[in-house]
Amino acid sequence: MPRHVRVFSLFTAAYFLSYFFRSANAVIAPDLSRELSLNAADLGLITSLFYATFALAQLPLGIGLDRWGPRWVTPGLMMAGALGSLIFAVAPSFAILALGRALIGVGMAGVLMGSLKAFSQWYPPSHFATVSGLLVGIGSSGALIAATPLAWLNNILGWRLVFGGGALVIIVIALSIMLWTRNTPPGVAWDGAHAESNLRSIFSDWRFWRIAPLNFAMGGTLLAVQGLWAGPYLFDALRLNDIEAGNVLLLMGIGTTTGYSLSGWIADRFGMIRVIAVNAAVFILSQLALIIQPSLAFVGITAALFGWSGAFAVMLLAHTRQIFPSAITGQAVTAVNLFGIVGTFLLQWWLGLIIGAFPADASGHYPPEAYTTMFFVTVVLVSLSLAWYLSLVGKDRGSSAQRIRDAREAA
Repeated sequence: MPRHVRVFSLFTAAYFLSYFFRSANAVIAPDLSRELSLNAADLGLITSLFYATFALAQLPLGIGLDRWGPRWVTPGLMMAGALGSLIFAVAPSFAILALGRALIGVGMAGVLMGSLKAFSQWYPPSHFATVSGLLVGIGSSGALIAATPLAWLNNILGWRLVFGGGALVIIVIALSIMLWTRNTPPGVAWDGAHAESNLRSIFSDWRFWRIAPLNFAMGGTLLAVQGLWAGPYLFDALRLNDIEAGNVLLLMGIGTTTGYSLSGWIADRFGMIRVIAVNAAVFILSQLALIIQPSLAFVGITAALFGWSGAFAVMLLAHTRQIFPSAITGQAVTAVNLFGIVGTFLLQWWLGLIIGAFPADASGHYPPEAYTTMFFVTVVLVSLSLAWYLSLVGKDRGSSAQRIRDAREAA
């Protein structure tokens, strides 16, 4: 196997695990609530802890990736995720479950950013968007396994055994990255020893502040809904059973995976900003469709469009890669990613508070109005951040010379 293919394959396998763990609670939410007596706010908080610890790791992660490289940083963090998965599997209470979920977040924090840092070394800048899209597209198929297949496994084995086995898989992939990847291609020296923090220059760049809020809203909404609240929405508002809900989540996962996989190829051919803007608009429309609670015949299509269009938020990371030089790729991309992860953490939690503000019925179902309010909030948030991002178009023309210099330096 060619070395660059091996690097791509192993980091993509790690991202598959990351996406599985971040999405799994949507299917097992009823079991968690029943076994550990969790309400909607508890469920939102405990699920969002993945993203809270994930977010806390981002800025030091960027510096670590630029200094020591993804070969060591990514699998080192993954070992914490293995421990967290074991703790989650045996948790007897809310507190222990929260600890396990938090450690899983730490363990997966370096996977996507480590992959992008590795690819920035192993692939030319002209291929970065395409390879990044393929990474996230293939890796996000972990959400497909966290849909109907997980529902099936949960019915047969139970969620505790699933998470116990997941810990072993994390360890295997982490060791494989350590043993069979390198930070740079043969003949290219790793110059991380002189890496310094460049966060001040990153956070002072006005272009960064046009990109980051949209990643907060768009990326955060996608992961908050797909990773948790899509399940309760289907169970409560549409009154679907486990398998029906699993099938809709599967379609959402297919849409997300397809969007991730093709987003880089499409952006390379039709323009980064244009493609992001069009799909953000589709993302908004899909949420408006979910507000009206479509029939089972159409909810799957709507869910697939939601996943497809929301997946194009990953191109905001590729857009960041275009702006900043390769020497600080780790820090720049993790800084933008921080906003997406913080958005997921806050939105999973806040949406749980919104839903929990409505009274549940005797069987624990929240009324459809709770989810109408939830999607109304996300529609407003994404719309405002999209308008702010589009202000980049006019102002970016005046910075064309700077972008050319940045692109040459990155190359």
